[in-house]
Amino acid sequence: MTPADTVFPYTPNQRYPDPAIEILDPSFVRYRIMSSTLEQVASGMRWAEGPVYFPEGGYVLVSDIPNNRIMKYDERTGAFTVYRSPSNFANGNTRDRQGLLVTCEHSVTRRVVRTEANGSFTVIADGFEGKRLNAPNDVIVKSDGSVWFSDPTFGILGNWEGEKATPEQATTNVYRVDPSGAVEAVITDLQQPNGLAFSPDERRLYVVESRAQPHRAIWAYDVAADGRTLSNKKKLVSADDHGAPDGFRVDTDGNLWCGWGSGGALQDTPTEMHGRQVYLPRGRPEDLDGVKIFNAAGKPIGFIRLPERCANVTFGGPKNNRLYMAASHSLYALTVEVQGAT
Repeated sequence: MTPADTVFPYTPNQRYPDPAIEILDPSFVRYRIMSSTLEQVASGMRWAEGPVYFPEGGYVLVSDIPNNRIMKYDERTGAFTVYRSPSNFANGNTRDRQGLLVTCEHSVTRRVVRTEANGSFTVIADGFEGKRLNAPNDVIVKSDGSVWFSDPTFGILGNWEGEKATPEQATTNVYRVDPSGAVEAVITDLQQPNGLAFSPDERRLYVVESRAQPHRAIWAYDVAADGRTLSNKKKLVSADDHGAPDGFRVDTDGNLWCGWGSGGALQDTPTEMHGRQVYLPRGRPEDLDGVKIFNAAGKPIGFIRLPERCANVTFGGPKNNRLYMAASHSLYALTVEVQGAT
């Protein structure tokens, strides 16, 4: 399957201000550029995730999980090509402090790896306490060089985004890998942790809980002076019936730019299907697809409406103020008046 085989149709807005960028609070006005409109820069993926920007080359890497590959979008030429195939069903990506690619893999590898300058791989983590990881999902790197990643079971629940397997870990955790290589579970009480990010000053850690009941949530933790100990767990955002957060990034003002979708608009009580209790969508789930922006207090201030559910975002561009959004089959972009926190 080549990138051109399947293209999700999208008609950009020809006028500005673009109605796809919605102001939910007056504080968001400063971040909207009046004449900047939403763009679909690439399409043809089965499920886009984990975008990461490389300023040296002016390109974005984005995981196409079910197709078992990582794609590359060159913002200078517009070319959209295969960067790595197979990718071991790569999901989340980031860069370390040396600018090297760090990737979460879902496949039988079930690990977090760094791609060295010569193209070889260094395993950052593939197990904990003698047992294999579940399916590393999202990853960030702190200024001290430590690597933090979430480890839900999504990648081993079936053969769509990995290979079906039985979890070996008793809980779905968030891990910290010390620069020395030591792995520790820093959060063990969340149901399927997903996206994660630090505040600009790294004094807070934000984590999405994808299977919280009754509603999905974003939790905030204080990070101690030692750079590793977490405390004062606080629910920053409760999705309620207004969608579901996934991956996200933080800007220099401390706002959270969250991939958002219809997964949170669910029935109050589960429905029996094929022997399982599942929550079905209700209302108009397509109205919830896009990127939702919250300030540091958890107040929703803006929304970028997309025609596809958005899984994750990253900031890029020459001025680090171009928001790239990995949304189902496509990669979208919007230039905003704030930079991503590095």
